[in-house]
Amino acid sequence: MGHCQRHPVNLRGSNNPGNLDINSLERIVPDELESGGATGLATLEYHLARYTFAASHLRGSRLLDIACGVGYGTCYLAEHCSQITVAHGIDISAQAIAYARARYARPPIEYFCEDAMRFSCDQAYETIVSLETVEHMPDAAGFLKRLVRFLEPGGVLIASVPTTPSMDGNPNHLADFTRRSFRRLGHRAGLKEIAAFEQEQPFDAAAVASQKEKRLVRTPASLLQFYARRPWKLVTRVAATLRYGFANHYLTIVWEKPAESR
Repeated sequence: MGHCQRHPVNLRGSNNPGNLDINSLERIVPDELESGGATGLATLEYHLARYTFAASHLRGSRLLDIACGVGYGTCYLAEHCSQITVAHGIDISAQAIAYARARYARPPIEYFCEDAMRFSCDQAYETIVSLETVEHMPDAAGFLKRLVRFLEPGGVLIASVPTTPSMDGNPNHLADFTRRSFRRLGHRAGLKEIAAFEQEQPFDAAAVASQKEKRLVRTPASLLQFYARRPWKLVTRVAATLRYGFANHYLTIVWEKPAESR
């Protein structure tokens, strides 16, 4: 495992490059987040906690951050771990990558606009990070297996998903996961779990219902339509609320690719 040294990283500043939708729930832009609500700075803090966990498990010198968004996480990892000599951030959004290049690009970090299911690389990586990505993929199992092909034997894949229902709140999510189903996904890709990090993020149900959370996607009407088409998802939501209350749960897993794998 690589040795990490902590360095100060300025994630918030006055730059606002690019034509980026800063109000999208899919884009965390540290410079632009407001302090209030669960979708404001609190969301950034939870994401940074995942990147901090990831930083403590980085291996080798070559890093790939899949679905890097505006690039703050890739920058965070590269600047916290002195052994990194190659750090590639990849995102499908041209606007996000333009922002990343203007705001967070510095040696050894580079950003590329690529589809996660189509990009290719000529060298393998010792660490691949993909936070809050798997739930967006139409073929989650195929996506994970694809990442494993780009991972050096003995390297690590660090990925996270919500483990409470999220499709009802975010139309960009194509799958709901539990802790068990996410772990099974990695196991079926031939990976070995070596560490895990769980998070609980409470939210104000009244603020959600009254649409005071500014970055939410669904309106009450669209939510009712979602449940009408998928009544089993309402059952899942009720069960999760009875078990966890008004809180979202997330799981980040560090998986190792066996050293004998090719």
